[in-house]
Amino acid sequence: MNVITMGAHILDVLVRPVSEIPPEQGTTLVEQMRMTAAGTAAGTALTFAKLGAAVRSAGAVGTDPAGDLLLSLLASAGIDTGLVVRKRDVPTSMSVLPIRPNGERPCLHLLGANLAYTLDDIDWDAVASSDHIHLGGAELLGPEFSSRILRHAKENGVTTSVDMIAPGGMGTFDIIAPAMAYTDYLLPNKDQVLGFTGEADLADGCRCLLDAGVGLLAVTCGAEGALVVSHEGTQQVPAFAVDVVDTTGCGDAFSAGFVYGIHSGRMPLDAAVLGNAVAALVAQGLGSDHGDFDLAAADAFTKTNALLR
Repeated sequence: MNVITMGAHILDVLVRPVSEIPPEQGTTLVEQMRMTAAGTAAGTALTFAKLGAAVRSAGAVGTDPAGDLLLSLLASAGIDTGLVVRKRDVPTSMSVLPIRPNGERPCLHLLGANLAYTLDDIDWDAVASSDHIHLGGAELLGPEFSSRILRHAKENGVTTSVDMIAPGGMGTFDIIAPAMAYTDYLLPNKDQVLGFTGEADLADGCRCLLDAGVGLLAVTCGAEGALVVSHEGTQQVPAFAVDVVDTTGCGDAFSAGFVYGIHSGRMPLDAAVLGNAVAALVAQGLGSDHGDFDLAAADAFTKTNALLR
């Protein structure tokens, strides 16, 4: 599978565990600090690569040291970063994540170079020659950008998936609607479904997105697992019971696992099981790149670990 993950590239700075920020100029000792590649494009690329896909990431980073490190981290994971452009006078997007003891991850975020990525930066031939394009952060890129890219992919026989990065409360339907007609697989979390559609009920929100043209939704629901939603109905896929260290990158891992499963011939329900499995593997350590696993290890995990019911 040759895949391009396009969109948000973020350098995460993770600190664990953080129960509270020390007052004034106080100091608190912590157990772990890490820097990792992350974001709905770069983070998803990490799991795609582990599962065996040939991955190219596409997006924008600055010409600063943070950009150097981010590209180095992706390259060391076997990801081709030749489609990532460097933007002068714009910082690389970064997040500082103080991870709570229960795995929750409040975020301090710098948008940075992700906002500077434009249609002029696209290698259209690369998009057309790939097997699949995953657009991570469609709302960040804007409706014209997203619809143009996805339409070009579909016109060239390339399958497409879309994820969002903004919290549901910051979303509006108009910024994603034009892209939905060219989206084979939409991979939001449940709060994004509700926030971007403006619906109060998850089923109504999913129906709104299907009516806008989405082929199939795989909606992540945290500890509740995932929902696979199509015009034919809804199937629930339980999460795996694991000791959660950090939920950073779990949604991105699910996206990669689901899409890879579909492209390897699995039915949507089984693809969602794979998505939940790789998300659970990532959740057991710090950062989007946690876990030394491949497809065989992920499948073995599904057979030997219990589900949350």
